[in-house]
Amino acid sequence: MKPLKFPHRSHGDRLPSSSFTPIYSNFLKDKSRFPFALFQRKLNKSRSPSTYSQKKQPFANAVMAVGPYLPPRFSVAPMMDCTDNHYRTLARLISKHAWLYTEMITAETIVHQKDNLDRFLAYSPEQHPIVLQIGGSNLESLAKATELANEYHYDEINFNCGCPSSKVAGHGCFGVRLMLDPMFVGEAMSVIAANTDVPVTVKCRIGVDDHDSYNELCDFIYKVSSLSPTRHFIIHSRKALLNGISPAENRSIPPLKYEYFYGLLRDFPDLRFTINGGITCIGEVNAAIRAGAHGVMVGRAAYNNPWQTLGHVDSTIYDSREVSSVWRFCFGKVRTETKCPGCGEAFTPSFLFRAWKWPVEAQS
Repeated sequence: MKPLKFPHRSHGDRLPSSSFTPIYSNFLKDKSRFPFALFQRKLNKSRSPSTYSQKKQPFANAVMAVGPYLPPRFSVAPMMDCTDNHYRTLARLISKHAWLYTEMITAETIVHQKDNLDRFLAYSPEQHPIVLQIGGSNLESLAKATELANEYHYDEINFNCGCPSSKVAGHGCFGVRLMLDPMFVGEAMSVIAANTDVPVTVKCRIGVDDHDSYNELCDFIYKVSSLSPTRHFIIHSRKALLNGISPAENRSIPPLKYEYFYGLLRDFPDLRFTINGGITCIGEVNAAIRAGAHGVMVGRAAYNNPWQTLGHVDSTIYDSREVSSVWRFCFGKVRTETKCPGCGEAFTPSFLFRAWKWPVEAQS
């Protein structure tokens, strides 16, 4: 195994304690900057976030490469116990172009299971484009896990800075808790990038507990992108509450603040941002893209209603006229067989959607 890479920086490379010069504005009064009506949602007014004059960043020339695939204008969020190999196989049958994410895998799991990695990292080639999401708070483990994952040829590696689970953000001291330490996240992203040849991204929230001002979010984005080649951030437009509520409640109780996301688009023009949180249909995906989002990530809606969501991605988001694999598969079976030989149920799209494991077994 080749030596792990750990970027070294001199004292002069450290960011100053004050990363921004605040320039307060009244941009919230200009509703044309934030076309909330496109989302057909009533958003509560929040205190006016401040804007920043962004300094030149050392990684300004880094790019978000996508290889031979179309850019991630639509992606399915990483969800524990949801976005496993079975679901991803189904999702790819429905949409050729949607970007898929693994469930979060901790760096320690990858390192400790290095002799059994297929169980955690293997996937079918048809699942490309696919992103590996990893979590952790140990730089050496993150470096080793990234190097071990290279053999599986993921298209990107995403670092989890948004999970509010008590097991992750509490005892594990990673996930969304890392937003409180942007310097470490910058170092972690630099270590991950040094041990892989694919782009690296961060998925985070807009804040944690009382650390929920727009200024603090900008500080996080600025420091991470200045200390690492990270050029793409996936922003869940809610803050996380670490005490007293469950992960499911963290997806609904903290209010959505899309104005923070659109503020980032304006204040960090050299970076790319994908919006996440509260978007449940293709109409809202299109509205976000028209409003300026570089990409849209959908979670539970894509999992609970895969056809209603993913079934329109290729034609509507990517303007593709190709027939999805699931329709070709269904129509081919209908022409030759009318029922599943295993259970006797008629071959219809709804049958495939309910039986997620069946397509995996059918192709093996």
